[in-house]
Amino acid sequence: MAGSGEQAVRRRARLAALLTDASTGALGAAGGRVAGVYLRSGTPGLLRLAALVGLPGPLFRPWWRLHIGRPFPVADAYRLGTQVVLPNATETMRRYPQFAAGLPFPFGSVHVPVPGGAEPLGVLTVLRPAVADTLDELLDRDRLARLAEGLGAELLGLADGDESAVVWDGEPLCVRPPASRPVQAAVGRFSWDPATSVVRANDRLQALLGLPAGRFPRTVAEFAEAVAPADAHRILAALRDAAAGRPPGAPLSVRSREGAPRLVDLWPTADGAAASVGGVVLDPGPAASADAAADLLPQGVFCLDRLGVIVYANPAAARLAGREREKLLGHALWDAMPWLAGPPYDDHLRGALLSPEPVHFPVRRPAAARDEAGDGDWLAVSVHPGADLLTCTLAPTSRMGTGAEPTAGPQLPQLPEVQDAVAAGHSTAPLYRPIALAIALTDAVTARQVSAVVMQELLPAFGGRRLAIYLLQDRHLYLAWETGFPQGFLAPFEGVGLDAHLPGVETLTTGRPLFFESMQQLAAAYPGIPLDAHEGARAFLPLIASGRPVGSCILGFDRPRGFSTDERTVLTALAGLIAHAMERAQRYDSEAALARGLQQALLPRRLSAHPRVETAGRYLPGTQGMDVGGDWYDVVESGDGLALVIGDVQGHGVQAAATMGQLRSAVRAFALGDRPPDEVLSGTNHLLIDLDPGQFATCCYLRLDPATGRVRIARAGHPPPLLRSPDGSTRLLDIPGGVVLGVDPAARYPVTEVLLESDAILALYTDGLVERPGADIDEGITALRQALARVGAAAGRRGGRSLAGVADRLTATARHATDRPDDVALLLAARRPPPHA
Repeated sequence: MAGSGEQAVRRRARLAALLTDASTGALGAAGGRVAGVYLRSGTPGLLRLAALVGLPGPLFRPWWRLHIGRPFPVADAYRLGTQVVLPNATETMRRYPQFAAGLPFPFGSVHVPVPGGAEPLGVLTVLRPAVADTLDELLDRDRLARLAEGLGAELLGLADGDESAVVWDGEPLCVRPPASRPVQAAVGRFSWDPATSVVRANDRLQALLGLPAGRFPRTVAEFAEAVAPADAHRILAALRDAAAGRPPGAPLSVRSREGAPRLVDLWPTADGAAASVGGVVLDPGPAASADAAADLLPQGVFCLDRLGVIVYANPAAARLAGREREKLLGHALWDAMPWLAGPPYDDHLRGALLSPEPVHFPVRRPAAARDEAGDGDWLAVSVHPGADLLTCTLAPTSRMGTGAEPTAGPQLPQLPEVQDAVAAGHSTAPLYRPIALAIALTDAVTARQVSAVVMQELLPAFGGRRLAIYLLQDRHLYLAWETGFPQGFLAPFEGVGLDAHLPGVETLTTGRPLFFESMQQLAAAYPGIPLDAHEGARAFLPLIASGRPVGSCILGFDRPRGFSTDERTVLTALAGLIAHAMERAQRYDSEAALARGLQQALLPRRLSAHPRVETAGRYLPGTQGMDVGGDWYDVVESGDGLALVIGDVQGHGVQAAATMGQLRSAVRAFALGDRPPDEVLSGTNHLLIDLDPGQFATCCYLRLDPATGRVRIARAGHPPPLLRSPDGSTRLLDIPGGVVLGVDPAARYPVTEVLLESDAILALYTDGLVERPGADIDEGITALRQALARVGAAAGRRGGRSLAGVADRLTATARHATDRPDDVALLLAARRPPPHA
């Protein structure tokens, strides 16, 4: 949201408070563990996560950005404007398999649109424990709807009613959820007004600080000094950040005047138009005795809050982590123990935060964390969920089953092959990765899209940094995609034949994957092969589909590593998925090339001209599916006038383009015979029914007399034309129409007559120009009418001779869109005054 100076700071603080209140309120309304708010961003069609409660932001990073066209529940709630309720993992997998594959845990979710004006402002979303069915006492749909409505109204009020100003383009605010039970330690609350610098506190805080009644500090500087003299500067800085809408991600760990530990937690609040800061000061008190008891345990124990901050660690945990306790407490897990971050450990932590079941997994410690006490390189990690905290235990694998740590069962492998599977910071791939890749590949239709999916899904799962995909053509391999390799390194391998002694060739000709744990192994197997500067492992996978060779896939890693039996099996299976997707993509590319050629051949290279009439046409193919559809337009000499036609054949691909060509030829033949508009559409309708292609079409046909401006129009299920008069008024022509072509042989198409004045502009268009997902087509037509009024006025000021420029302006948004679900066609006509006028 826009603003400047102090007003902008207050507005941002108010926004942060609104998002936080709505998210925490949603937790109670849905019995949830995690909640958040998505808002529209400055990028059209893209939602960004603005607030997240109950889950560390880094663990949810893959879902910070969501396109409204993707098959995800948040996107559907936004587009459709309705609540999306997923009670459990089974229902989630059935309706949203990509979402379920990315979060394969037993949880449910609720997604509620935040209403605005013409379309929602965003989505309020809650992740919650799974239930057996949709009848759930903890879910209060009405309350969730009221929360979303209230948030929408507050956001619009904050933006002074400007719906377009409600956007979010930064990282999400990550907020700690309310505690599920009363805290036993001493806690006092306070608030600070930045405008007056006055601090107010409750009686508990006054008692906690040991101050007599009526002696509480009135200024923020005095307050910070009373709480923690040595850390007063840190408290003041955190208060200023919170007032600006940037609350600290974790409580401040400070020391009292006597040296006792204290925690200070802050958050932005709002009181009418003024922003303020609320907070608590926590003195652990009796909790310290519990800490002391845990300090005596031989295994490592540490606790995380729901933002991933370490709030307790015993000495054994610090020793096993190779860090001092002071460098663990108050720090995020991924900062204090970076070797516990990244896949698959992020998946384990997400699972513990979202579901009630504990998780167990092995992890290899970095060299700096290893000791000389015989504990070994590997640790068994167990994470036990709680409403407010995660309790984690660490135990060397050499002590498992000896009483120091319970064995973790089948989820915690202890075999040597597990140690071979994870090397020097690399991780095994989650078992669900083949499912996630298979689902993602279903949306990829070109070779480039398939390669992009492989890069996004496959590399992160296995810790890879480089990818190359070669496709087979005429017994030679050609590079289709590469990322991560030094510039020019792969050039010598371009177009190599199947007789070359190279691993990328032999993996394809033999059908066997090849794994090299280091570049030394690769060089020994293929003497003289060019090597890049990275001394890492390599995997060469054959891409074979339906028994036919498709190409090769090469994965590169930064450092040497082993490949376990499970990893080799998974990678080989993934190669099969990639091969089938590439084979499908190659068929698609061939058919798309044929359809594009057919479409270009059938669209008019030039439009028939008349001294008194200027015309301009534009066509843009869709960017989804086959990319080529059945939209067309044409201008034909008809008697002493001109015939203008625009149409849209249902569907995409070669069949739609071929049907379009037949209809265009039929309409031209009727027009050249100067047949009336109703007869042209009736004749074309009968032709389409006789052809029986299993398709139907819409069409708008008009016959223009350039001398008089008389226009006779008929339409078959097509959007009505727009007319901009010379005085600047623009209207939708109210023209009765018949049913679409190809359905009813007895259909009739009434004719309407209008007058086209000199310098007026007539606009014919297909629905691809005015339809938007989740919006009514009438809104799109209204937007086009308003745009025609604006650009038409500009054309008039330039002398009325820029109809091509008007066409470019009207299609500019569609032309620059990366995601066009349908074709776009536009045909403009303007009648010019006679030369002597």
